[in-house]
Amino acid sequence: MTMPSTEQMAALLEAATSARERAYAPYSHFAVGAALLGTDGKTYTGCNVENASYGLTLCAERAAVVAAVAAGCRSFVALALVADTGMEKIVTPCGACRQVLAEFAPGLTVVCANIGGQSATYRLGDLLPHRFDLE
Repeated sequence: MTMPSTEQMAALLEAATSARERAYAPYSHFAVGAALLGTDGKTYTGCNVENASYGLTLCAERAAVVAAVAAGCRSFVALALVADTGMEKIVTPCGACRQVLAEFAPGLTVVCANIGGQSATYRLGDLLPHRFDLE
């Protein structure tokens, strides 16, 4: 899998930032946005959508995967994740999101950023070294 360009990553971060602004997080007040770059060259976004029954909450990363699959894309190059953590911290995808992403793109480039502009880049395989796989 090819590494995304600097321009592609900047565009993904911008798309994730915009998606974060649409998050529905009335309980945690923790807004998250995600943007996936498909191998088709298109960007698919998602935001977290909470529910009073927390187990029904949908993470931004999985929302982006669902949007991509619904549009016919099942292969991804990169993910940008932007969370509402200020300058203190950068968050990475949760375990469930890592597993879902690994189903479609085990070699995915993942850039995680906070609203203060700090970021870190990972490979999904480093974040989830022993993914569940039936093969």
